[in-house]
Amino acid sequence: MADLKLRQAIAHEAARLMYDRVESEYYTAKWKAARRLSRGRCKPEDLPSNAEIRQLIQTFAHLHEGDRRTDNLKAMRFAALRMMRELRLFRPRLIGSVLTGHVRSGSDIDIHVFSDSTDAVVQIIESLDLRYEIERKTVRKDFEAREYTHIHVTDRYEFELTVYAADLSRHVFRSSITGGPIERASIGELEKFLTTEYPEVDLETLETTCHGAQDPFPIFRLLLLPLEGVKQSAEYHPEGNALYHSLQVFEQAREAQPYDSEFLLAALLHDVGKGIEPRNHVEAALRSLSSHVTERTAYLIRHHMDAHEYRDGTLPERQRLKLQRSEDFDDLLLLAECDRAGRQPGAVVCSIDEALDYIRCLERDNEG
Repeated sequence: MADLKLRQAIAHEAARLMYDRVESEYYTAKWKAARRLSRGRCKPEDLPSNAEIRQLIQTFAHLHEGDRRTDNLKAMRFAALRMMRELRLFRPRLIGSVLTGHVRSGSDIDIHVFSDSTDAVVQIIESLDLRYEIERKTVRKDFEAREYTHIHVTDRYEFELTVYAADLSRHVFRSSITGGPIERASIGELEKFLTTEYPEVDLETLETTCHGAQDPFPIFRLLLLPLEGVKQSAEYHPEGNALYHSLQVFEQAREAQPYDSEFLLAALLHDVGKGIEPRNHVEAALRSLSSHVTERTAYLIRHHMDAHEYRDGTLPERQRLKLQRSEDFDDLLLLAECDRAGRQPGAVVCSIDEALDYIRCLERDNEG
């Protein structure tokens, strides 16, 4: 039978260790407390649950921090939303104490991001001119070693971004507190929650304050950079990495339609999703570019793989007819032709910045 008094004492000591930030993990905190209090006589059933310890940590927070804790929680939640909006390319999910309300002095903001390229996430952090450190951590659990990548970001608050593979965005993570699915919120879910919790705050104003009139070209550059590390099938892409291919496609497009900025942008960006979610690169590209490109550019990117099937005669009849009815049908086939032609080993190409500067100048000329 479990010793109830010992269990309570261990829970109290473990909570103190975690509140004072001597320990950060429930497992190590409870066993350190048990060794101190039981002198090795502790049995597994004497150990408190993580939920019991968390409740005591909150009690300490209420006692020592008072109303400051409530004000701090509100500010941290809005800081989380701002950061998640900046990281929207990587389908961020807020987890942990800022979401559940169990914050205490020194708590950080925990966010899951999903990308097959840590460098792509880091590029966004660097563009915000924030300090950061990358930590790669091995955790052994149930006789299995798991590797985790954390990006610790310093702003007004401390953030811990945990980077998972892009195809894990729908994975159900388990809570070490409840054993059930972890509580988490997407950008839309967090916005809905904040609107209910703090109706006096105008989220539209927050959006404007956060982004302002955002120049999309730095975003295009951030999306293109990781493509240099994306290796492709030698059978279909003998030219090499996805960036070299994209720049070749841009050069082909520039030769074909040198004054069509929307077409050129589609040619340059058609594969940027490969740096985010290679297995579903078209949807990843469209999600990342969202409001930053015109409907025509988005259409060309969305259907560039369909255009290959059309040219090969493998596209289903209904989809063939639908493409043919589009006013951009001819340009879509031209993009597919440029895509096929942009696979030459040793081809001379411009740099990312030169390609983007060319398109930017075209857009300025068109506006004038």
